[in-house]
Amino acid sequence: MISVEHLTKCYGDFTAVDDLSFEIVEGHVYGFLGPNGAGKSTTMNIMTGCLSATSGHVRIDGYDIFEEPNKAKKLIGYLPEQPPLYMSETPLEYLKFVGEAKGLRGAELKKQIEEVIQRTKLTDVKNRCISALSKGYKQRVGIAQALLGNPKVIILDEPTVGLDPIQIIEIRDLIKELGKTHTVIFSSHILSEVQAICDQVLIISKGKLVAFDEPSKLEKLLMTTNEIIITSDATREEIKETLADVNHITDMSFDERNTEYAVAHIRTDHDNIYDISGAIFSAFAAKGKVLLEMTLKKANLEDVFIELTENSNKDNASSGSETDMEITESEEVVR
Repeated sequence: MISVEHLTKCYGDFTAVDDLSFEIVEGHVYGFLGPNGAGKSTTMNIMTGCLSATSGHVRIDGYDIFEEPNKAKKLIGYLPEQPPLYMSETPLEYLKFVGEAKGLRGAELKKQIEEVIQRTKLTDVKNRCISALSKGYKQRVGIAQALLGNPKVIILDEPTVGLDPIQIIEIRDLIKELGKTHTVIFSSHILSEVQAICDQVLIISKGKLVAFDEPSKLEKLLMTTNEIIITSDATREEIKETLADVNHITDMSFDERNTEYAVAHIRTDHDNIYDISGAIFSAFAAKGKVLLEMTLKKANLEDVFIELTENSNKDNASSGSETDMEITESEEVVR
């Protein structure tokens, strides 16, 4: 559906997007992650044809965004980080303007406006001035305009930024619903949100793609951080002796707090933390020792994100690349 090939965007000596390549297939929800200044908004603006590239190609369903922009852009609905709303208009007036700009007319325009208003739950506010709407409703208006024209691809840049928890849940549910009929790509800093919604996750750092996979598979990249915390009335030496024959335990440490119970932190490199926890339980039972508590601490998407982006920054620093220039995402778009 979307092919990004060796995409590069430079501002003078600074490279905002660095030889980026990936493939997006139809019918999934994709999360686009990266720290501030990673190049997310720059990439999205290039993918939608709002920004030129220094080199590389972006193809939407086979149409090159630079060589055949009209055909490619008809397939894309885009919500920038700052929704391009006219505050003096009502949602109904604004959507009519956007629909006409997209080439819709007459009965088809009216039909699509009614559909996107209903889909984004704007019915109760469609005749209110946009300036009087809450930020959550403004985001809904922004998403509604992206849906006009029935594009195959919906690209949303930070659609939940600045929203309260209830509004975030509402927009999250809307994105899930859109994913049933569209290919959706959205950027976010809320990792739990991406984990809950997305089929696939792209992580970029310093303009480079550092990971692209399903959330569950990305978590397996950090299996060495899997940790089992146990509490027992056995002594430290007895715990060490009890677990001496359990395979895949890579490290064991104990809380230094003086309590009547020993608390051990056990790290494992096994790909299934539940197998190790079962082996630990069986070892204690065989020795007749009491296991009072067991807690499993698994790697999550946040661990993956921090590990991959920090490692990317370290690699850039060690290679002597320019990392001191700070350009925010919004500045990249303007420039």
